[in-house]
Amino acid sequence: MSVTTVPIQPIKKGSLTKLWLGLAIIIAIGLALAYFGTQDAVTNGASNEQFLAANAAEDGVETTASGLQYKVIKPGEGLSPTASDTALVKYEGRLRDGTVFDANEQTPMPVGGVVPGFSEALQLMQKGGEYRIWIPSELAYGEASPSPNLPPNSLLIFDVTLMDFISQAQMEELRQQVQQQGGMPGGMPPGL
Repeated sequence: MSVTTVPIQPIKKGSLTKLWLGLAIIIAIGLALAYFGTQDAVTNGASNEQFLAANAAEDGVETTASGLQYKVIKPGEGLSPTASDTALVKYEGRLRDGTVFDANEQTPMPVGGVVPGFSEALQLMQKGGEYRIWIPSELAYGEASPSPNLPPNSLLIFDVTLMDFISQAQMEELRQQVQQQGGMPGGMPPGL
């Protein structure tokens, strides 16, 4: 009785290296998927504090002493407004899930007359600057909800462009000029 043997062909040179390289690529893809899956869970399922802690580690994000976070998208030039100034801004406000709750292409607002986090961010900016800001709920509306679109204790995310600002003295001067000219066009005549 004889046994037939089948010869095993030798492995081609470099095949073992390709096998290990393929395994390394599969592991890297798995780690990347796990990381991005975790980031999504932190973004959407975590508490505001956990979200802000993860966000603080992102490239370019700065955190102030109050807890406000911001990222300079485009730096501005010149001076920054003060709390008594009136700023002309373009903004879009979103919740963590991406829901837009407010947006405006061009609106004047008193720097000191908005929520504390927004006021603090405006005072960091210069004309022409574009920032993304993350306002913790305690620097925004807290438990109070100004509208049904904004749940209590919401962390607010804004993309803001500071178009211009004027001082309180300049604003008062403009008001006086308008009053001396008889009010705004189309408005009520003075004295009524």
